[in-house]
Amino acid sequence: MPASATKPLRVAVLADSDTRWKWGALTANRVAPSEPGEPGAAAGRDVRLDGYLLRGRATPTARQLGEVGVRADSLREVTAVEFLRAMREESYDLLVLALVGGGVQAMLHGLKRVWEDRPHRPVVVTGYVGVVYEKLADGLLLRHGADLVLANSRQDADRFRAVYEGVGADASSVTEVALPFLGGAAYEGEHEPFTVVFAAQPSVPDSRRDRAYLLDRLVRHARRHPEREVLLKLRSKPGEHTTHIEELPYQKLVQRLDPPANFRLVYGNMGEVLDRTDLLVTVSSTAALESLHRRIPTAVLTDLGIREALGNHHFVGSGCLASWDQLDDGRRPVPDAEWVARQGVAAEGSYGTAFVAARERIAKLLGRPGGLPPLTPYYTPVTAPGYLPGILARHHLGPDGAPLPGAPATDKEPGPVRQIVRRAARGAYRHGVQRVAPVIRRMGEL
Repeated sequence: MPASATKPLRVAVLADSDTRWKWGALTANRVAPSEPGEPGAAAGRDVRLDGYLLRGRATPTARQLGEVGVRADSLREVTAVEFLRAMREESYDLLVLALVGGGVQAMLHGLKRVWEDRPHRPVVVTGYVGVVYEKLADGLLLRHGADLVLANSRQDADRFRAVYEGVGADASSVTEVALPFLGGAAYEGEHEPFTVVFAAQPSVPDSRRDRAYLLDRLVRHARRHPEREVLLKLRSKPGEHTTHIEELPYQKLVQRLDPPANFRLVYGNMGEVLDRTDLLVTVSSTAALESLHRRIPTAVLTDLGIREALGNHHFVGSGCLASWDQLDDGRRPVPDAEWVARQGVAAEGSYGTAFVAARERIAKLLGRPGGLPPLTPYYTPVTAPGYLPGILARHHLGPDGAPLPGAPATDKEPGPVRQIVRRAARGAYRHGVQRVAPVIRRMGEL
């Protein structure tokens, strides 16, 4: 039955990495029409949040989940087939798919099948964790079919609609919001000591030479400014994966250097690190948008060029582009106000209303007489017969969204032996990615 104001709003989030779990859970809390007095909200309604972690190479560890700091009423690891079974057996009001594009597409087809005989189904929401700077058409069309495709800025909303309309797909699902993890106190002036933070990224840049260069410049900055605290903010520890594979962790590269005492590696919640930051430096991390939202001086590096492969081309026009030489000499970039506003970085106070349209839309869909129509992704066996089956097969689904024979699924939690085998297999995979694969590539370049 449609959600009522007297029953808790049941929300499920399916995520495939630590960053997507953070985005999905925070998004769910921001778009769920739950708070009294909100436009489109059901007054007095509580929210129950159930988390599902899609089993794979980037399934977050307990440490990573703790660092994210997002709590759920329940949280468990599942395969795609196990998740679809849960969606058939459980009754939710809202489902957030916080997955890579191919995962979203597979789940949309699987969900369409498991809900085909259900009179009422959840509202399905998806979107992006941060800046969309590559594979725009590919990623968007893989997400088409959800009831809401969230755009984190006005600029993204315009681009998303243009892609959908350009291929003749329904663009009404595109809904402008903002990044759900923006917040924190506004920057009020220099700390003691002045703190420079470099926000590292797992896969940008991806070459040893470029990563070693950035690390060397960071250490040189610390030596040049002994009065400053220079922090290298890392996303994960060696052996852990985030949204992207990190083949050359900075932790290993720094072992070859002799950094000064004012240089440190730090982990933890980015918001807490930003609380003490006076200058945020990055290549193209979404952390730059978090920093700009709080009016912290922010620099996007140009040392390796301004290139699509690096993602820093997204910041053209931002006023934040700078090189290490300029930063060493004391430059502090000044952001362009118009650019910042178009990115959904609402530094002037409009962030509080950024999710109202999404909440109103979800409330309207929840109250739709007769329930919601079946999910209708743009990709079907008719429109993409050479592409879609492969995407579905990666998640052990057939062209009709049904589980393939032999698909991994269980009716119970894995026992101790299975857990040990899983950990061993995951460790072997990561060893292959971080140690063996780079060696093979270097041999191929000889």
